[in-house]
Amino acid sequence: MACRKSIYLAGFKHKNPIPNACVIDGLLMSGVVLGVDPATGDMPATLEAQCANMFDHVRAIVEAAGGTPADIIKMTVWLRDPSQRQPVNDEWLKLFPDHDDRPARHALPLTAEGPSLVQCDVTAVLPR
Repeated sequence: MACRKSIYLAGFKHKNPIPNACVIDGLLMSGVVLGVDPATGDMPATLEAQCANMFDHVRAIVEAAGGTPADIIKMTVWLRDPSQRQPVNDEWLKLFPDHDDRPARHALPLTAEGPSLVQCDVTAVLPR
C-alpha cells in the first residue's frame, strides 16, 4: 500500500498549506520551486541569483526526501523571458556536470504575476 510523505524545507515554504514536495512509492514530485533567498525570504532582483537559489532548493528538496540530484528524472522550468536560458544552463551544468547523466528538461514561458523571473518543478525516482 502506498504511503504518502510530505517534504518541507526550512527557509523555503509555500504561503499556502502545501509541502514543497510529495513522495509516494519512491516517486517524488515537487510543487513550484522559486528562487527565493532562504536566509531573507526575499526574491532577488537578478535572474542569476534566482536561478542559483532555485537549484539549491531543488537539491535540498531531493536530499530531504532521501535522494540525490542523480535521482532527478525531469525538470520543467518556466522563464519570464524564455530567451534568457544561460543562467539556467549555468546552474544546470553545476548540478548535472556529466553530459551522459542528466535528466530531461523542458522550458516554458512564465506568465505568473510577481517578481519571479524563473520557476521550476522536479520529478525524481528515489532509491528504495
